[in-house]
Amino acid sequence: MHPARLARHLALAGLLLCLVVVVLGAYVRLTAAGLGCPDWPGCYGHVTPAGALASGVEMDPGKAWREMVHRYAATTLGLIIVVITAIAIATRGQRLVPVRFALVLLACVVFQGILGMLTVTWLLKPLIVTLHLIFGLTTLALLAWLWLHLRPAAGAAVRPVIASAPDGVRRWALIGLSALAIQVALGGWTSSNYAAMACPDFPQCQQSWWPEMDFRDAFVVWRGLGINYEGGVLDHPARVAIHVVHRLGAIVATLALLAASITALRRVANPAVVRAALLVLAALALQLLIGIFMVWRAFPLSLATAHNAGAALLVLAAVHLLWRARA
Repeated sequence: MHPARLARHLALAGLLLCLVVVVLGAYVRLTAAGLGCPDWPGCYGHVTPAGALASGVEMDPGKAWREMVHRYAATTLGLIIVVITAIAIATRGQRLVPVRFALVLLACVVFQGILGMLTVTWLLKPLIVTLHLIFGLTTLALLAWLWLHLRPAAGAAVRPVIASAPDGVRRWALIGLSALAIQVALGGWTSSNYAAMACPDFPQCQQSWWPEMDFRDAFVVWRGLGINYEGGVLDHPARVAIHVVHRLGAIVATLALLAASITALRRVANPAVVRAALLVLAALALQLLIGIFMVWRAFPLSLATAHNAGAALLVLAAVHLLWRARA
């Protein structure tokens, strides 16, 4: 197979697998399986939970398997990115895959692996869990960008897209993606501090537009080592503060993405840019609906997991819009 075609297939496979890894990570976290295997990279010193069970270790097999399946998928993703980087270096004279981009992608997934290790060894520290989510979605965004770059039709589509995309469209697309990145970080902080259920009603919180909140304790990023954060360590007012800030961040991100999409629809006639803007609007509407119904239905596991998947899809849509409107 030609290296360019192989790299393109690997980028798509990595993109799809990364999406699965992100959703699996959310499912592991939401089912309290993050410490299902309290060591790393194995499970109680074994390659699989089955080996640990056979040796007589007392454990929760369900949680252990969920955690290890997530690790197996993440390891496979890392190997795919290693191969992509090797292709980029081997064919650097032909410039099939940008070498610097591939190296950044490789560094990102290596750092993500380190964060995965620290998530377990540092007992679900919120800072590490949040960074783990951020870099997981960063890896997803980079793979999406690489796949768009490597598609056969991409080169032919670049010129007319650039010619019809004013600077304002690109600027708003970047602002929308940046606001979404901040909202993802707030979502990770909310989840890792077990603050999702601090506001069981919507649109109010605790039947108030401005409930009692403790902002000082809510955003302390470092509390030292040796603390087990499973279940959370914050008092209720601090969790309420985190949840309310996450909701306010959702408003800001929504406005920024709406501005980016509407600007693209109004100022660009290129069908590819229009489709990208409509995809952002669709993904945004889906994510907002999932978030609202998640609260109204008392945070069922299915909707909570779907909320993380929706965030990943929204990131992909925003990256696609920025790609279409790029300079």
